[in-house]
Amino acid sequence: MSGPMALEPNGTEQDTLALRLAGTGRRAPSPRPADDGTLALRLPWRGPDEEAVSRLAAELADRVGPAVHPYEVAALLEAEGLSADVIKERYGHPDLFSLAAALYERVPRAFPEPVPAPDPWRPDTVRCLLRGVLFALPGLAYLLTAPLWHPGRHTSVLIVAGLASWAWGQALGHRAHLRMATGRREAGRALLTGAPLGAAVATLLAALPAGGGRIILAAAAQSVYLAAAGVLLVLGGEWLLLAALSPLVAGAAVLPWWEPGRLLRVGLPLLALVATLAAVGRVLRQVLALPSAAVGSRPRLLSSLPYGLFGLAAGTLVLLEGRREPYAVIVLTVSMGPAEWLLYRYRGLSVAALRATATPAGFLLRSAGVLALCLLAYVGPLLPAALLTGAEPVALPLLAATLWIALLLQAFGAAWPPAVICLAAAAGTGAVTLLHLPPGPVFLPLCCAAASLCLTVCALRRLGRPAPHA
Repeated sequence: MSGPMALEPNGTEQDTLALRLAGTGRRAPSPRPADDGTLALRLPWRGPDEEAVSRLAAELADRVGPAVHPYEVAALLEAEGLSADVIKERYGHPDLFSLAAALYERVPRAFPEPVPAPDPWRPDTVRCLLRGVLFALPGLAYLLTAPLWHPGRHTSVLIVAGLASWAWGQALGHRAHLRMATGRREAGRALLTGAPLGAAVATLLAALPAGGGRIILAAAAQSVYLAAAGVLLVLGGEWLLLAALSPLVAGAAVLPWWEPGRLLRVGLPLLALVATLAAVGRVLRQVLALPSAAVGSRPRLLSSLPYGLFGLAAGTLVLLEGRREPYAVIVLTVSMGPAEWLLYRYRGLSVAALRATATPAGFLLRSAGVLALCLLAYVGPLLPAALLTGAEPVALPLLAATLWIALLLQAFGAAWPPAVICLAAAAGTGAVTLLHLPPGPVFLPLCCAAASLCLTVCALRRLGRPAPHA
């Protein structure tokens, strides 16, 4: 052989049989070409069955269309179980690759979009709204018992107990959710141990400024309720908590038309507390009855510290705002339900943005748009709500924005930046308020504006990358 031989499918070497005739001796010179000693016989071959190939192309069009090379079609045909004999007899092609190439040429290229996957972060709207209501309903106990305690002397005791419970509850809730990854039973055990301890710590801290008296009992009841409510909220007992708080709702509903008297003013909050404890006992009994999960490593206690510090800072900022605008704080408390709903929506929209972009810069731009959209959806309704309550229209939205972005960062595991930033804002505002330093009340919205700006930068830097959403 003096040259390459073509081995492509359907090549001419497959339909010609060349026979070399034996030589008979010395030949006389002849003007004919040198290959007159070769006899070529054309073999009969009927060629491909175009109709059968067309039917096969129509049947496999949805799977042949996305192919980018005939070899993909060949793999598909092989997976369909087409043998070499079937390919030759039914479709008239010499081999698998010849039929694959024919199908690849017949079917136009089509690359359909993948089926939209369900949103893994789809929020439970009713549950989120219910949690917002549950955050505000305990305030009815203060309304019922208002004539029984002196606001000037007793408020500081309840504030100390409330801040301690808030900080402890945030840290305990984080630890319980970490244990939830191992199993609900392990989370229940963490709550069973941590909730009573948190109530005791809050009561002891409240006893320091109390100096004795019945107000310590009120602080203890408040601490016990906050610990019990935290257990129910972590373990999904929102409806049980709502039923337990029904005595407070009934008592507060009749106050404008009827004076319930001292006994009912004390009895209804105590009844709600006892019902909450009973609900906690029921839920914990069910959770602790579950089989124990495989032994896993316990999370470090220090991992929950920044969540507790953030709870302390957030409680301080809310209380400082409540000194000036108590009704605005009620609006902010109720808005925590929609805030939680928007946290879920942010995660869902970020996953959708990740699927729709092909470059890191494009995702950063979309991520910034998602953050702005969710933040505007949360803060926007608070502006008219602040005006309706007679509060300043600036402080409440800025405080809400600070808390929401901080919660967003915590949801992605970035705990220390929001804790440090919010602690700095709370410490500065608290010092200016307690020491009566300039610029006075304006300092709270200024601190919240600075904190929200810093938190936004942290959010874009951390969450503007695809990795946290993958």
